[in-house]
Amino acid sequence: MAEAKSKPLIAFFDTKPYDREVFNQLNDDYGYQIKYFQYHITPDNCILAKDADVVVVFVNDIISSDVIDQLAGFGVKLVALRCSGFNNVDLKYAKGKIQIVRVPAYSPNAIAEHTVALMMTLNRKIHRAYFRTRDANFTLNGLMGFTMQGKTAGVIGTGKIGKALVRILRGFDMKVLAYDPYPDEKHAKEVGYSYVDLDSLMQQSDVISLNCPLTRETKWLIDKDAIGMMKKGVMIINTGRGKLIRTTDLIVGLKSGKVGSAGLDVYEEESEFFFEDLSDRVLFDDTLARLLTFNNVIITSHQAFFTREALMNIAGVTLGNIQDFFDGKKLVNEVVFSE
Repeated sequence: MAEAKSKPLIAFFDTKPYDREVFNQLNDDYGYQIKYFQYHITPDNCILAKDADVVVVFVNDIISSDVIDQLAGFGVKLVALRCSGFNNVDLKYAKGKIQIVRVPAYSPNAIAEHTVALMMTLNRKIHRAYFRTRDANFTLNGLMGFTMQGKTAGVIGTGKIGKALVRILRGFDMKVLAYDPYPDEKHAKEVGYSYVDLDSLMQQSDVISLNCPLTRETKWLIDKDAIGMMKKGVMIINTGRGKLIRTTDLIVGLKSGKVGSAGLDVYEEESEFFFEDLSDRVLFDDTLARLLTFNNVIITSHQAFFTREALMNIAGVTLGNIQDFFDGKKLVNEVVFSE
């Protein structure tokens, strides 16, 4: 009797208990063999994937040329990103060596809702009020915010997340300006917002939200020149990618008062810190440490996506991408290098 062929082996890197919980739950329908590793994948630990058919990684795993060479040498044919961004992958080097798939949109509403949570917390000083009242301090000095109604919000990027955010902001009766190289004028007319050029958005907005991918064109989109044209006291929210903002320029803007507040769910050099408990160590990143001293800055640890629904969507699409690969189907979520 022929020996039954074993199910493919998937090596998961940078996993936490919540990842394992949802993937194990959905894997009941697929029956893959899964090995979980808590570490980021690096050239030094690629050997952990030696027997794997597929490698699954997250947003801060760097898929460099060295990693690609090692995985391809082990016979790995597919790297599945359980995230939407792919700036952590050397796509040019991967072409022809290994296929890359991603989860393009796992919960636009979750990220849009977190964006608004940052806005409202900064505006109404909820974080400061929380700590005051725990000390029985019920004064209002320093807690004054502004009414969102009638203010102008600038949304940079109107993909699924940006559009979900626009709908929420219109619910506040805010005026919404948007910038996107591929504007959806039909949606703008239906929801009630306007596309403008990037400079006009910077100049006119009271609140600016970054909801665009990180590309060569958008790296350090917010720098000293961009901040210089903004309204004094502008609020900047970034739930996109850390390198959309040149952090040193943001700090200068905060110190001068040009930037009134900032809500950051991402950070330029976050891969060394986010998703980890470093509370028993000295924070060696001087820029991040400086940001944390401002009482008008809120930093969350790349958690905008972090809802149960989003995790289930991520797991479902990731396993579906893998199944399509083994079934020889067209990989609708594949990302490839293009000039």
